[in-house]
Amino acid sequence: MKQPQQSTTPDSGLPNVTAPDQATDTNGAANLLDQAKEWVNESKVPELLTQVKVPQSVKDAGTTALNKVNKLTTTQKVVGGALLAAGVGYLAVRSRKPKASAQAATLHELLLFVNDRIEGYQRAVNESQDDKLSGYYKQLVSQSQQFSNKLNQHLRQQDGSQEKGKTVKGRLYRAWMDAKAALTGADEKAILGSNIYGEEWALKAYEDALDQDTLAGTLRLEVERQYAISQNTYKELQKLADKL
Repeated sequence: MKQPQQSTTPDSGLPNVTAPDQATDTNGAANLLDQAKEWVNESKVPELLTQVKVPQSVKDAGTTALNKVNKLTTTQKVVGGALLAAGVGYLAVRSRKPKASAQAATLHELLLFVNDRIEGYQRAVNESQDDKLSGYYKQLVSQSQQFSNKLNQHLRQQDGSQEKGKTVKGRLYRAWMDAKAALTGADEKAILGSNIYGEEWALKAYEDALDQDTLAGTLRLEVERQYAISQNTYKELQKLADKL
């Protein structure tokens, strides 16, 4: 039986837990939970939150998240706690990036959510057993990739870089869904629900980017265009969910 693999997050020494390949591999899921429990019991998160050089607001958010983790069920706690630790390690790596202009910083932040969108719909393609829904998810993967490419073109003009990263929140959510699917399996309604949730994140990210008033000219028009498309996608996903 293929066991979950464990590697370390760059420069953090934290585990990067990978769920079993087969959703029905309950033994593999149990091993995943055991790995997570080990890291929660070692209480790495509070220590990391004092060491990582990130804004105080981020540290406060991490502490709040940890408190919420401690109120969850045992299964949720051991998975969520380990993933939170991995997320803090990811923040530590990202915090070393040089400061960007206000417009570039807004683009970097928005692209994290757009890249989440790509991975979320690709996950749906891989999991869905419905040919029609799977075909629609593939269209959304392509759409999201086009969004990312367009925004990265603007970002290269701003500071010469590209943003290929994803949000810590998205990483935690997808990893939790992997663990949940390993224990209980996944169905089309659950997949659609996950996509709707992810699209809500994307819409909020676009709204935040536009509200900051750091985007101007053709870049702002592009972000507004993508936001409008994302709104239509959200409505379509809700319609599909109502039919199931």
